[in-house]
Amino acid sequence: MHNLIPQHPTDSSTDVNRAAKEFVLQSARQRDVRFIRLWFTDILGILKGFAITIDELDHVLDSGASFDGSTINGLARDGETDTIAVPDPSSWQILPWRPKENAVASMFCDLYTAGGEPLPTDGRHILRRAMRRAQKLGFTFYVAPELEFFYAPSINHFYADKGREHSAPSELNVIHRAGATGTSFYFDQTSSDDEGAEIRREVVLALEAMGIPVKHSHHEVAQWQHEIDLRHTNALTMADSVSTYRVAVKEIAAARNGYATFMPQPFSDRNGSGMHTHISLFRGNENTFFDENQENRLSVVGQRFIAGLIRHAAEITAVTNQWVNSYKRLVPGFEAPIFATWPSGNINDLIRIPTYREGEEPNVRVEYRAPDAACNPYLTFAVLLAAGLEGIEKQYPITPPVETDATSEALPTLPRTLQEAVALAENSPLVERAIGKDALNRFCRNKRLEWETFNRSVTDYEMRRYLDVM
Repeated sequence: MHNLIPQHPTDSSTDVNRAAKEFVLQSARQRDVRFIRLWFTDILGILKGFAITIDELDHVLDSGASFDGSTINGLARDGETDTIAVPDPSSWQILPWRPKENAVASMFCDLYTAGGEPLPTDGRHILRRAMRRAQKLGFTFYVAPELEFFYAPSINHFYADKGREHSAPSELNVIHRAGATGTSFYFDQTSSDDEGAEIRREVVLALEAMGIPVKHSHHEVAQWQHEIDLRHTNALTMADSVSTYRVAVKEIAAARNGYATFMPQPFSDRNGSGMHTHISLFRGNENTFFDENQENRLSVVGQRFIAGLIRHAAEITAVTNQWVNSYKRLVPGFEAPIFATWPSGNINDLIRIPTYREGEEPNVRVEYRAPDAACNPYLTFAVLLAAGLEGIEKQYPITPPVETDATSEALPTLPRTLQEAVALAENSPLVERAIGKDALNRFCRNKRLEWETFNRSVTDYEMRRYLDVM
């Protein structure tokens, strides 16, 4: 989507700003757009926004639109705060799941205080600042996430199936027949009546209609689980694309009277939904992670980037895995990382180096496997970049790939609970530099509130375990 406009509207060139604005106005006229959704995310990465009519578009492109900024603070809301949403014309897109007549468009916004200062908790500002640090070192930061989700005919199916875990296949198999004879559904190809395959197809078509390129789509390992992989772009474009992707999946599922969720671990007996993130740093057209003389063709720059990720993995996990439920995924047995290691070939490794194929130097990259599908992509990409650059700038020692048994208790592990992860994050100088002191305080306040609420909640497990025997 962002390649439609040459530059961001806050760039100094008046001609560029004028051209970007004219493109949006012309597109709105040609496509019969009547409503424009101004999108932004709160500190937790939850998409927020409000709509303006076409009559307001010209003015809002020039001056932005004010709203109550307390909505961006997540659960830890304070009093009302005047905030200005300034739309980014390069993110202009027509929403293909809305009617073509009186069409609806959207733009992502940068958030400012009433005094015109960048809002310190705005994810786009935070990520853009991280990317500027990389640019000063000569790098462009590219990412390509693999986003997983579950789909069912209704939300009630998720609740109904909870009681049938470890039992015979449920009625949901009617729409996900593939894999019925085995335990893995990975890459299953199903008949034309598989509604899950149709959901993937419609989401891919919608994303591409909005200018978001898709690389792969397929059924995932777990029953009723799907994955769509986005083709690499710069990190800010990708963070916007991840937010759009999640909206598209949910909207298209709802149009079929179904339900989709990016909850990291909705079932205790199946793999959870991750967001494995492929990372590379370029200088112009040169992939700085490539070196034909190194093992795996991974350069010293790439290895030091990995060293930074590993050293700071525990303290950034609260950002990459920000929910209580996230830590139900990061356990043995579900192909999710639990060790801060690379790469032993074990499914519990944090980092994987995709196999190099001769002649494909641009594709040498690092895959970071901890983030889940419900993370805040802006903050996640910012802390991943910060950790990797720390390894490069400070020339962290390059440790060899883990050769020992990945069940060893001596291996460094990721946090086991949200409480543990938040304690590490709020005491991390790296995380504070990466997202800013104000954003870190706001984020941790939200997460402590979530943990306290969770601890007060009586779970289904407790009712089943204790009610009859006490």
